[in-house]
Amino acid sequence: MIAFVRGQVAAVSPSSAVVEVGGVGLEVLCTPGTLAMLRLGHEATLPTSMVVREDSLTLFGFADEDEKSCFELVQTASGVGPKLAQAMVAVLSPDDLRRAVAGEDVKTLTRVPGIGQKGAQRIILELRDRLGPATGGARPEAVAPSGSLWRDQVHQGLVGLGWSVREAEQAVDAVADQAGDTPNVGVLLRAALQTLSRS
Repeated sequence: MIAFVRGQVAAVSPSSAVVEVGGVGLEVLCTPGTLAMLRLGHEATLPTSMVVREDSLTLFGFADEDEKSCFELVQTASGVGPKLAQAMVAVLSPDDLRRAVAGEDVKTLTRVPGIGQKGAQRIILELRDRLGPATGGARPEAVAPSGSLWRDQVHQGLVGLGWSVREAEQAVDAVADQAGDTPNVGVLLRAALQTLSRS
């Protein structure tokens, strides 16, 4: 399996990046927070997890090894596939996820699109003794260029996680006053998700 990719970032889309490795462009599906850390033409190293299906080989990329291990571990819970696992690590940092499961915090888990009350309870039951305690490590934050670029990235991230275009627009508008001079896409995305979970 492919444990990580290192190379020049050749392209970035709302849901994936293409990393050139030895003359081959590998498409890696990433969370909006991870994508926001990548810069076209710059070298990047992404821990990866390959999901093999009968009709496809899909490479998922992560900000760090902790995020990758959480992605792989949550898929051992029944009903959690790679797309839902990716949504979980996009909405919740690894430590937030550990705290939610350890504290049986159903409300926090249901902030993830695609997880309902029963699904959250099942995840808590099946993963409670397997995720381990919070490590205290901070998730790396990405600083995006100022202007409207952060709006597009946050909007695309929300739509990619399953929210409607209209809901995403409203959430972006709701957090616009938090952007400041150097918008932090990771922070703004989480703020937008909190706005949506309250509505």
